[in-house]
Formats: sequence, C-alpha cells, structure tokens
Amino acid sequence: MTAKRRGAQLVMLAFAIVVVMGAYASVGLGIDGQIPSGTFTYGLGLAALMFAAYGVLAKWAPWADPLLLPLVTLVNGLGLVIIYRIEQTGQGGASATNQLMWTALGVVMFSATLIVLKDHRALQRLTYTMGFIGLGLLVMPLLPFVGREINGARIWIGLGPFTIQPAEFSKLALVIFFAGYLVAKRDVLALAGRRLLFIDLPRARDLGPVLVTWGLSLGVLILQKDLGSSLLVFGTFIVMLYVATQRTSWVLIGILLFIGGAVLAGQLFDHVQARFEVWLHPELPEFYDRELGGSFQLMQGLFAFGSGGILGTGLGEGFPDLIPLSFSDFIMAVVGEELGLTGLMALLMVYALIVQRGLRTALAARDPFSKLLAGGLSFILAWQVFIIVGGVTRLIPLTGLVTPFMSAGGSALLANWILIALLVRMSDAARRPPPQAIQNEGLTQVFTR
Repeated sequence: MTAKRRGAQLVMLAFAIVVVMGAYASVGLGIDGQIPSGTFTYGLGLAALMFAAYGVLAKWAPWADPLLLPLVTLVNGLGLVIIYRIEQTGQGGASATNQLMWTALGVVMFSATLIVLKDHRALQRLTYTMGFIGLGLLVMPLLPFVGREINGARIWIGLGPFTIQPAEFSKLALVIFFAGYLVAKRDVLALAGRRLLFIDLPRARDLGPVLVTWGLSLGVLILQKDLGSSLLVFGTFIVMLYVATQRTSWVLIGILLFIGGAVLAGQLFDHVQARFEVWLHPELPEFYDRELGGSFQLMQGLFAFGSGGILGTGLGEGFPDLIPLSFSDFIMAVVGEELGLTGLMALLMVYALIVQRGLRTALAARDPFSKLLAGGLSFILAWQVFIIVGGVTRLIPLTGLVTPFMSAGGSALLANWILIALLVRMSDAARRPPPQAIQNEGLTQVFTR
C-alpha cells in the first residue's frame, strides 16, 4: 500500500470517528442542553479500537479496499450513539458501554481473522465441513437444555448467564459451503431441461439442492419461529445459485417455493398465521396490544417514522422509550424519528456503499470461489438490511433480525465483523498487483525521493 493510499484511508477513518463524536454530543445537547461527560471517553475508545484495526489491516491486508473499514466504523459508531440515546430513556437492555465492549471483541475477531486466514481460498477445502458446522449451529437452539426461547422465537442458546444466537455465525459457514458447493456443481446445475415460454427450466434431477435448502428454511420458520433466518438462508442460496449458473429460472423457482411454503405454513401453524395477520391488519384492536407478537411495537415504529418527517426531531429529542425493544430490531425506527427520512436515507446509503465495495471485490476476484464467496457475503449484508427495514416499515412481515453493526447485542456484531474481515481478505487478494509490479513501484519510489 502506498503512503498516499494509507493517508487517505486514515483521513476517512478519522472523519468517521469525528462524525460519531459529533452525533454523541448532539444527543446530550438534545436531552439536557449539555455535552455528555463521556463524549471524549467513548470517542477515544472507539478511535483506539478502529486505529488498532487499521494497523492490523495495513500490515496483514495492505492492498484491501480502503473504504470498507471507515464505512463500517461510521455505522458501528452511529449504532453506539443511538443505543446511548435509548439508554438515557431508562429502557432495559440498552447499554452503550456493553456495546462498546462487544465492538472491541468484534475488532479482535476481525484482526484474528485477517492474521490467521492468510489465504481465503483455503476455505474451499473445508466446503462440506463448513456446511456441517453451519447446519449444526442453525439447529442448535432446538436442542434440550441449551436452547432458549426469547420473545417468542427459539433462536438462542444459553451458556451460563450468557445467551448466544448461533444463526448469526451459521450464515457465514453456510455461505462458505454454498460457494464451494456451487463452484463444484455449477456446470451440472446450469444444464437446461424443458423450455417453458421464454424460460429454460432446470432438469428435474437437479432440483435436489434447492428442495433441501427450501425444506431447511421451512424448518427454521416452523420450529424456531424465525422468519428472518429462514428468508436469509434460502434467499442467499437462490441468489448465489443464480450468480453461479446465470439461470433466471432458479430465481423464479425459488420465489414460488418460498411463497408456497409460507402459505402452507400459515395454514397449518398458528404462530405463522398470526405473524401474517398482524402484518396485514396491524390496526385492528385484536392485534393492537402490548403482548409480544401483537402489533403495538409495529404501530409505534410507524408513528415514530411519521413524527420524524423529512429532517427528524433531532438527536435526543424523540421518544424511543415508546417503542418496545427499540434498541434491537426497531433501532431503525429511532433513526427515522430523530434523524428523519434524510438521515435514514443517508444511513442506508452507507450500507449500500459497503455492499457495493463487497460486490466490487467479487467482480475483481480472480477465481470462481472468491467471486461467489464475496458476492454471497455482500448479499447477506444487503438482504439483512432489506429484511429489517422492510419489516419495521411494514413492507414485509416482521422477522426479528437485527440491523447489522447497529442493534444492541454481541452475536450479530461479532459475526458481522468476521464477515467484513473475509471481504477485506478477498479484497486484498483481488487488488494486490503481481510481485513484479510491487517491486517496480518500490524502485520508482526510491528513485523519485
């Protein structure tokens, strides 16, 4: 990495931290007219973590995309600010200090991934091992004694006083499995069978992988009551299958299978039917209540978006305490109220830039496995943001997923920092020039001094 590129990345990283500190100060000014006493403490803590992450990146992945770390720092930092704002209302479960500690652990996982995984292509040799691990993590909450049901969904495991959501780590293992499997089988899966209208349908014998993944996603929906992970797993597989084969028919088959499965589950299982009824008719009195699974939380989130308007009420001047679990799956409603549509769109643009950099890495990758893996990881991030924003705005039913890098909790934060580390590692490999070019660049710098 040249000195100029390093300097630009440091400037962007410093700018992200300054924005976060400014937002933190604005929360205090909005609440009681004073800058919070912990502004510099949180700011210095975040700065120390991110500059440490930059040091690891500069040493172990010097050619990586320079925008990924500053963009993630900005989103993670704004998440800390919003959680601190919610904490001031006295809502239990929101703790900026705990979130900063989880962020520190996430940076450790990011650094460890870059240091240990020197060549991401080694993961291709672990294709089926990763598939086994991913499946095991996904079904682990169903096991007796360790599985925990919280807020109506059985997606947690308990380890003493701690709870972990293993599905967050399962998604990474499954994407690695999907990438390795599809690289090996893409020629077979790309074969066309009969033609229907203008679409070449796949052969019936090749439907097995899609049907297995569909059955797995339905099992997660029915047994764990987790629509979010169900959508995430199946949607990711279908998109990666399309990228690998370039067959539009796989996307259409996937959409039909998921809609059919959701309708069937809604007819056979009460909790699935209730979720769709609340989505379709949240204003009805029989659904509008404070019990978990009712529409009170959804309606309060919609009211928050409405009160925020275009420019928002201002940081520290909204009412996030009126939204149950606002620090978790409804944190975007707090952003919409206090920063308005303008702030919400700006935040979504930052997410879009992170996804764009990941997809750019996929396009620049030099081998099929890297292309599929980078594309799958980027899609997971984009798909998760779409699912959560679509849920809180009533575009789709609520799913229970959390907003990446923003919502309170450790499992998702750790998994997403590992996801970014994988993208950084692949970006470094894709952007690294040939050894001869690096040597020539070094000689040029010596002679121009």
